[in-house]
Amino acid sequence: MHCAKAWSESEQITAWANEAEAGYDVDALKRRGRGRPGRGAEPAQVVALRLTADELAALDARAAREHKSRSELIREAIAAYAA
Repeated sequence: MHCAKAWSESEQITAWANEAEAGYDVDALKRRGRGRPGRGAEPAQVVALRLTADELAALDARAAREHKSRSELIREAIAAYAA
């Protein structure tokens, strides 16, 4: 198993080297941007939230059922509460 992983890493390094030697499309890199995509016209703020193990388990269970992220569920809950 270790040999297969090393081979895979070697192939990845070779691919990166070939890409670098071929050159990069600077305009494409600039269009891509940096960081996570925005959620609106203004930068979003990150808010820390402490949950108990039970609260987190319930959130994760619902997220799995609805095929959503924790963040999506929390944003939806806040929007519903504020409405």
